[in-house]
Amino acid sequence: MKNKTWQRIYKMLRPQAKSIAIISILAILINIGEVVKPYLIKIVIDDYLSANLYQKGIMTIGMIGAIYIGIVLIGNILNFIVTTATSMMGENVIYSLRNKLYRYTQYANIPFHDKTPAGTLFVRITSDVEDITTLFKEVITTFIKDILMIIAFVVMMLSLNYQLALLSFIVIPFVILTSIIITKISNKIHDYSKKVKTKLNIFLAESIYGVKLIKIFNRQYEKQKECEELCNSFWKSRIPTSYTEGLLVAILMVLENLAVAIITWAAINYLLGTSVDVGLIYVFVTYIKQIFSPINRLVENFETIQEALVSIDKIYDILEKKEYLESFEEGKVLDKVEGKIEFKNVWFAYEGNNWILKNISFTIEPGQSVALVGKTGSGKTTITNLINRFYEIQKGEILLDGINIKEINIRSLREKIGIILQDPFVFARSIKENIEMNKKFSDEYVKETINLASADEFVNSLPNGIEEISNERGSSYSSGEKQLLAFARIFAHNPSIFILDEATANIDTKTEELIQKSVDKISKEKTSIFIAHRLSTIVNVDKIIVLNQGEILEEGSHIELVNKVDGYYSKLYNAYYSGLVE
Repeated sequence: MKNKTWQRIYKMLRPQAKSIAIISILAILINIGEVVKPYLIKIVIDDYLSANLYQKGIMTIGMIGAIYIGIVLIGNILNFIVTTATSMMGENVIYSLRNKLYRYTQYANIPFHDKTPAGTLFVRITSDVEDITTLFKEVITTFIKDILMIIAFVVMMLSLNYQLALLSFIVIPFVILTSIIITKISNKIHDYSKKVKTKLNIFLAESIYGVKLIKIFNRQYEKQKECEELCNSFWKSRIPTSYTEGLLVAILMVLENLAVAIITWAAINYLLGTSVDVGLIYVFVTYIKQIFSPINRLVENFETIQEALVSIDKIYDILEKKEYLESFEEGKVLDKVEGKIEFKNVWFAYEGNNWILKNISFTIEPGQSVALVGKTGSGKTTITNLINRFYEIQKGEILLDGINIKEINIRSLREKIGIILQDPFVFARSIKENIEMNKKFSDEYVKETINLASADEFVNSLPNGIEEISNERGSSYSSGEKQLLAFARIFAHNPSIFILDEATANIDTKTEELIQKSVDKISKEKTSIFIAHRLSTIVNVDKIIVLNQGEILEEGSHIELVNKVDGYYSKLYNAYYSGLVE
């Protein structure tokens, strides 16, 4: 096991130090009982039965039997306590780990989510955490007790007859060597198997979310074949595990019986130069079997341990990437935003020197409505992403009310900006909860915003009104209805800056006219940025910024730009208008 993995396990267990100490003390008491029980039987065999005695001094066989039964009862009670306490400790660790993972995904920046498939994160939070849960509940419960038990048996055997003990320990180096070799082989197998499992889970997540698209293109058969191939790869990756585990169990069983044979052979043949009592032989055979018993348990849980260790590394490979975390505590908190936005010589690339924006400079005055126009890939949506500071620019600066947005608290910045996307997300919650987004609004206020978004007819038609629960991802609503909810959501939160990214694309013309009135009313008071391919929707904005391949070609009002001879916007608009006429 790598040192880093040990450090990660220690990091998980450190908060549970008190619980581990208590469990260890109880485990010691249990082990004392396990050591004493065979020794009591040895006394009965060698001191009583061999001499044909029932009583020796004040002790009788009956009294020794009562002590034995008492040890069994107390040991079982303590074992129950240890098992329960360890299980609870494991649940605490997993509870903490799962929450850390979810918190990381929420506080990680957009570049992290761009690089990390959602399916991978699902696997980490669900499957990988479950693997670790199994480790704590089924393995760690017995791990401390088993280690202490081995130590106790070894010490007892050495104290009873060190010569016989050392002779029986001959097989131990072979046990250790075999375990190390097979563990190294198994580590590689499990690591590969985990990668295949992750691919399979990502595929399943994508297929379930994209089932409608699969049906549209009638690709069920092809997807089924792809699933079979991935399942077959996963099955093949698991086969070597069966061989390594079976081989290790078989070797350990041979070595265990070899140790028993050595003890018996040495005792019977007076190999140590003296006769050995029957009771002592019984104790040594029992102890050596009980030494191998925890080793066998470890082997039986070998797959669980390997999967858990791989999962721990996978999880902490994410949690330890601090460079992706956004700080929501640092920076200047904005009480009020006027809405002036300035881009000064901004250069931006998602990767390397593949510049998406090249030396962009423009100013949006408070309360001004501005449209970003250009072909797909010209940088329109990128500009809105940078205003929200979803990405960090490489050169230049972006100012909000004269303050560099890098100096502004991220939470405060985003609270002042409202975005409506072309494909809004709807949670499987009520209409009201989807509008509130974990803020608390009165029913009357929610209904006002619904009316403002012209969504009242749609919401009132639902059986439970604003308390109607949506299906997953809003599948129970049409694209236009989800768009109306997005408008109601943004109106309810009343940001200082509005950004509409092709926000009315899925709404019918009549509803669009109603929403446009609401948008026009709000945009008179607040800074508004529109991204639209339908140029008819932006003719009334204060300013249009025309982009092409990450550069600004033109700026001005609709009238100014459309009257510009051979202007880029003029050509776009005339082409668009001609298309409408045709």
